[in-house]
Amino acid sequence: MKKFLSERERSGTLRFLTPLIRLGHGWVRPLDSDQRLLDFSSNDYLALSEHPEVISASRKYLEMFGAGSGAARLMSGDLEINHLLEQEIAQLKATEAALTFGSGYLANTGIIPALAGRGDLIITDRLSHASIYDGCLLSGARTIRFRHNDLAHLKQILQEKRSQFNNCLVVVESIYSMDGDRCPLIELVELKKDYDFLLMVDEAHATGLYGENGAGIIEEDKVSSGVDIAMGTFGKALGSYGAYAAGSRKLVNFLINKARSFIYSTALPPAVVGATLASLYLVKNEPQLRLDLHEKVTYFKKQLRKNDLHDDPGPSQIIPVMVGDSASALAIAEELQNKHIYVKAVRPPTVPEGTARLRFSITRYHQKENLKECARNLASALRNISA
Repeated sequence: MKKFLSERERSGTLRFLTPLIRLGHGWVRPLDSDQRLLDFSSNDYLALSEHPEVISASRKYLEMFGAGSGAARLMSGDLEINHLLEQEIAQLKATEAALTFGSGYLANTGIIPALAGRGDLIITDRLSHASIYDGCLLSGARTIRFRHNDLAHLKQILQEKRSQFNNCLVVVESIYSMDGDRCPLIELVELKKDYDFLLMVDEAHATGLYGENGAGIIEEDKVSSGVDIAMGTFGKALGSYGAYAAGSRKLVNFLINKARSFIYSTALPPAVVGATLASLYLVKNEPQLRLDLHEKVTYFKKQLRKNDLHDDPGPSQIIPVMVGDSASALAIAEELQNKHIYVKAVRPPTVPEGTARLRFSITRYHQKENLKECARNLASALRNISA
């Protein structure tokens, strides 16, 4: 342990916790400081965690059903409200059914090993989230990574390897959590016409933000019929906690009986279920929430260009600013914190070696003057590091 920690410290990749006090409206304060910081590392994209209706629903469910569910769903934790939430998710995702999980990590490490095992093939994007990789490892299936968003490489792997395995599962993210770019889902679904595989799409960073009803990129690209398993989370744009899998009724019944992270986990707390239901209602009935966010994202990217930050910021609310080495990324993050901007340096092994970055998450908490000032301070910090 000492050797591992020393090496992480030497390479600038040692992680540590920073206790924060939430001050509201996107502002935080470190526990050991009086400095107010505007949070650019939150995934609370629509600011729903502080929405009065979400808080009210959470409080109501807490008082009605208690603090905890008390058991796993297959024991006595299967409250009616869980089924209500799953019905709402299925309706949003335009699927027959849905199933909730305790977190996005639990969902991916439960769904993937349930669907693939020894003798099967999993093909996933090289930049897929760690929870997807861990699900692949747990499955025991042969796992092959294709170059990021390179469907020609994916097709080549299918041509060369598919016939050697019983079943094949392809897993991608609709929006990648560290690069903020989109998967070409329309073209990917077209591949299913020529190759026999199940397609699983992780919509963690798209749920609530894209599509006519806020269902995600699957809805926006109109490929619902070509996606076998849609997975997403409640802890990002929905401002709550937990995750879901959506698909056919057969799929959900299969996961109930096979996904170990579902079978052996306590059900979501009632207050969390109430908050998520309220967030889903707001997403479906108040599209202006996501329109406001996208307007702010566009404005921030415009400010980056004005300050000669030419990195392609991608099409989503996740905007990585590449730095390269971990020490420089940490130094820039520290300089920005002195300017009341809280953004985390993302370093290996979360991202590949040589691609340390600052990962900016734009939320509805951010005002245009905040975004303008942030871009200006970021440009200054980058110049100071390179000087």
